[in-house]
Order: sequence, then C-alpha cells, then structure tokens
Amino acid sequence: MEKLIITVDLGHFKAYKVTKNDLESPRIQLIESYDSIEAHGKLSDKVTDTSGRFGMGGGKNGAAKGYGEPHNMELEMEKKAARLIAKDINTIVKREGAPKWYLAASKMINSQILDNLESGVKAKLDRNITSNLTKTDKTDIMKHFESA
Repeated sequence: MEKLIITVDLGHFKAYKVTKNDLESPRIQLIESYDSIEAHGKLSDKVTDTSGRFGMGGGKNGAAKGYGEPHNMELEMEKKAARLIAKDINTIVKREGAPKWYLAASKMINSQILDNLESGVKAKLDRNITSNLTKTDKTDIMKHFESA
C-alpha cells in the first residue's frame, strides 16, 4: 500500500512517499522538498516603497509622509502562498497516483490549502492534522498520523 505524506508551512514544503509491504515496516522516502523564498523575511523588505521616500511635499513644514495603507498585504501574500502550495499538492498527488494521502499544515494556512485543492485530490485526503511537521525527522512523521 502506498500513501503520501505532505508537510507544509508558509516557508517549507516536503512530500514523502510511504510504502509498506506485508512483511516489512513502512519505508518513508522524501520525494519533493523546497523552501519558499517569498515566505521568509519581513514585509518591509518585499515592498518597494520605503518609509520616507516620498517624505517631503505636504503638511506643515513639508512633514507629511507617504506611508499609505497596508491593504492587507500580508494576508494576500498568505493566500497566494496557500494557493501555490495547493497547486503543488494537486500536482504531486496526481503524479504519484497514491490512493490515500496525509496532510500536516500549520493551523494558519490549513483551511486555505484545503479550499484550493482540486476535488479529486481532496477526496483522497485520508488524514489532515493542523500541525507544522516540516522540521520533524522523517522517521517520526508517521507517528503523528497513526495517533490522529
């Protein structure tokens, strides 16, 4: 029996293939892993307008600043990351053809990922836990899903 385990947070993505023969213990193999550059760093490093760039030109003594409003930029970046993660999950689950798969995603993005999965892929989801297991050793990952 083959299963997939996918562990994600906004900055990390890991997909494992779990194979188990009748007379063996499960074998876990890392099949995909990447770190998202977009998720790392501060928001101020990602936007081009720095505070004070448009500092002069209004207000008393030219002291008005052009900070603008954040317009929920962090939330939008989070939603975009969740969509990209879901797209990658769709690709891997279809490519591997496993009848079941498990998901461990941080609580912050778990439901957003589920909302963006294709229905066929979502139907094969056997267990979903809201936990960040991206830094968990692969030998310990299966334990989290056995108790779920």
